[in-house]
Amino acid sequence: MKKSFSLLIFLFVLFTVPTYSMHIAEGYLTFNWSVFWWVFYLPFFFYGLKKLKASAKTLEKKQVIALVGAFIFVVSAIKLPSVTGSSSHATGIALGAILLGPAEIFVIGAIVLFFQATFLAHGGYTTLGANAMSMAVVGAIVAYFIYKFFKNRGKEKTGVFLAAFIGNLATYSCTALQLALSHGGTNFGESLIKFMSLFAVTQIPLGIVEGIVSIILVSILQKEEFMKSQEVMENV
Repeated sequence: MKKSFSLLIFLFVLFTVPTYSMHIAEGYLTFNWSVFWWVFYLPFFFYGLKKLKASAKTLEKKQVIALVGAFIFVVSAIKLPSVTGSSSHATGIALGAILLGPAEIFVIGAIVLFFQATFLAHGGYTTLGANAMSMAVVGAIVAYFIYKFFKNRGKEKTGVFLAAFIGNLATYSCTALQLALSHGGTNFGESLIKFMSLFAVTQIPLGIVEGIVSIILVSILQKEEFMKSQEVMENV
């Protein structure tokens, strides 16, 4: 599993160009909206924390949680400049939601955002609630249910791709909404369209790349699990 995550991280580094900033920058939301998104996000965090504690009981599950966190940290730190005060980047959230479920990602995503704000000066503390809502909550929920919808219909690869692609777009639609609410004023609708159209230029190709690479990794993980089960059968 560690080799699989290393391969995926390498593929993102290979095909994505590192640039200057990420998420919604520190101080870019008004005070009222910063507080609003923090209050809105906290119930998701505490619910996710409860689920995370309940699920992290085995060494294997703890390893998956650690690897998902590392994966999200690396791929979401590789970004393209986009709207002023923000940027576009892959998220890795869809893969985490597929492997763990969305609730655990509510917490893991926030931890990633906190460390990026602390050590990379990417995003910020006042905007962490807003960034966590868009990436860790909205992105995870959308990705998970899209994946489950297609998997239940026997189209797992389609589900993996669309979970990553649409989950990615959902994250940036939420970010565009947050920016428009904070800065749109009386021209909210116009601002929302502007922010979404600017994000789309970089986010659509990133979403496609993330979808393709997510399929590759899920296929590798499934193959590894199959090989592991074969070894167990041979040793019986």
